[in-house]
Amino acid sequence: MQSSAAPNAIRTKKYQLEKNTFTGIALAKVWRKDWWMALIPLVLFLLPAVFSFSWWWVAGAILVTLIFVLLRSAQVMGVTQMEQGNPLFEKLSYEIDSRQIILKRNEREGMTLTWDMIGSVERKGESYVMWLKPPTEAQLPGGWKGWLAKTFQAPVFVMLPFRIFNNLNDIKLLESMLRRKELIA
Repeated sequence: MQSSAAPNAIRTKKYQLEKNTFTGIALAKVWRKDWWMALIPLVLFLLPAVFSFSWWWVAGAILVTLIFVLLRSAQVMGVTQMEQGNPLFEKLSYEIDSRQIILKRNEREGMTLTWDMIGSVERKGESYVMWLKPPTEAQLPGGWKGWLAKTFQAPVFVMLPFRIFNNLNDIKLLESMLRRKELIA
């Protein structure tokens, strides 16, 4: 259910996040954080080569590592293909106030993000990237599936380029809100 924004809210022009932009930023975030995971299959499959060296062990280790990297990257890129991810790539306008961020498809349809749903904000060039918090333990399935979902989750974000704001004061107001909420330094 959508609540209305405050009268002094920041209203933006419509913007559509391109799937290629999302993929590039999300893959960079995943591999900056999880680069060491690619070493696990490499080391495990190179271990037999230590005791009995063969180029087949080396080739197999490289092949398995490459498959792991491709599968993990495909998982992140799959967000752009899933039906649940479609709202991220629609043409939306934003209404931002001190309580919430409203992503509006049109005057009647939209989605509300509260500030506590945002984990961090980065300034990337001429835009703000608002990273959403991952699901909590209670929201994940139990057991092995929960561990897998937590370990291999794809990052989700909202991108606000400076060009969608109506004037420079809106950007300054947003930045001061982000500082007050302690989302940026």
